[in-house]
Amino acid sequence: MAKDRKIDVVILGLLSHEDLTGYDIKKRIDGAINFFWKGSFGSIYPALSAMEEAGQIKSYRADDSGSREKILYHITVEGITVLKQWLNEEQAANELKYETLLKLYFGGVEGTETTIHNIEIFERNIKSELEVLKMYEKNLKKEQDNEDHKYFLLTVMFGIETYEAYLRWCTKAKKMLRN
Repeated sequence: MAKDRKIDVVILGLLSHEDLTGYDIKKRIDGAINFFWKGSFGSIYPALSAMEEAGQIKSYRADDSGSREKILYHITVEGITVLKQWLNEEQAANELKYETLLKLYFGGVEGTETTIHNIEIFERNIKSELEVLKMYEKNLKKEQDNEDHKYFLLTVMFGIETYEAYLRWCTKAKKMLRN
């Protein structure tokens, strides 16, 4: 796996739960893990090809009578090995990139009202995403008989704690700018 292509381990992780199409992989990324990881079709499909060539996954045609042919991907023993090796690596890149903070950093160029407006947009988005995370939390707490759900719940709890901290920061930042 290319060191700078973490989409590979995202795909392997998703496939460790079930066989999926490229479209299904994108839907899972946009849903459950969108709060902490992003992925595009432009990164998913090349990764699938490279991973299949490396023997980490295997594709097959679904027995589907639908009009469109579905290609499903299945993780191989080699793929499980790669995923486990990555899970056991001690180093992890935890990067934070928020365009709102970049705008805030240079906010003096435009002024207080624009900066407050940018914070309010950020705040609305965080509130919306926080509602979704709380819904996930509620549903996952009901399904603790599935071992994987414990790990899913931990990521959701991290998201809730983080987003609540962002909202507290928004309140403080707006107050500071208005004084």
